[in-house]
Amino acid sequence: MSDTLKDLKTPNTFGTSPLAQVTPSRSLWGLFDRKERWSLSWRGRVIVASVLLLVGALIFEGVYPFLATTHRVDADILVVEGWMHDYGLRAAVAEFRTGSYQRVFTTGGPVEGSGGYINDYHTNASVGADLLEKFGLPDEFLQMVPSRVMDRDRTYGSAVALRNWFREHDMRVRSVNVLTENVHARRSRLLFSKALGPEISVGVIALPNPDYDARRWWRSSEGVKEVGSETVAYIYARLLFWPRRPRAEVRDRKSEVRSQKSEVRSQ
Repeated sequence: MSDTLKDLKTPNTFGTSPLAQVTPSRSLWGLFDRKERWSLSWRGRVIVASVLLLVGALIFEGVYPFLATTHRVDADILVVEGWMHDYGLRAAVAEFRTGSYQRVFTTGGPVEGSGGYINDYHTNASVGADLLEKFGLPDEFLQMVPSRVMDRDRTYGSAVALRNWFREHDMRVRSVNVLTENVHARRSRLLFSKALGPEISVGVIALPNPDYDARRWWRSSEGVKEVGSETVAYIYARLLFWPRRPRAEVRDRKSEVRSQKSEVRSQ
């Protein structure tokens, strides 16, 4: 027997011969190969599971304060999302009285259950304005800005309606504070910033839900529902939502481009 064949049949330190390593066993006419692979030991599984549990606990603890953020800016305009519950609208009146606000705008689309847009007075913006006035906010400081968006992207639609109102009334705005309910705050700030543009600074005020303890939100079915749904909605708004330009702006831009091309040709 030659030395080469002896070497191939001699087991290595792992108990297998070099021949076995070079030619793995096969089955079903060579469709499947059996090869050596690495896998986690029981100690590795324990370590990985512990790390995943730790990361999950940190996310679990941090998701509520992340979503229910409060970041005020220096603004004389308070924007109130009109769909809020009574506790939120009462807090809006208190915020107006303690701040240096000159105007309060309520936003919101058609009231749920109405089947879609009927008129401006069947919107959350109108309902919220009526309740704010009922809770003591003077009418002369109050302005409702209704939206007609009902099915999806309602917050962004409300912000666009507010932006259009500012433009139609030639109102120059530097900054606004948006007041909303707890975990909706971060998404509201994101979408209002997208709609109002970089020239307007957007702050946000998150109002805690009195029906459950924010520090133990997972012990309440309402807390689990709000945090879970808002987490998904924020991820969508952050990663998948791309606002469309209004058709009128697109037409104006195309007209401008055509005019520029015409000027170039004439020269």
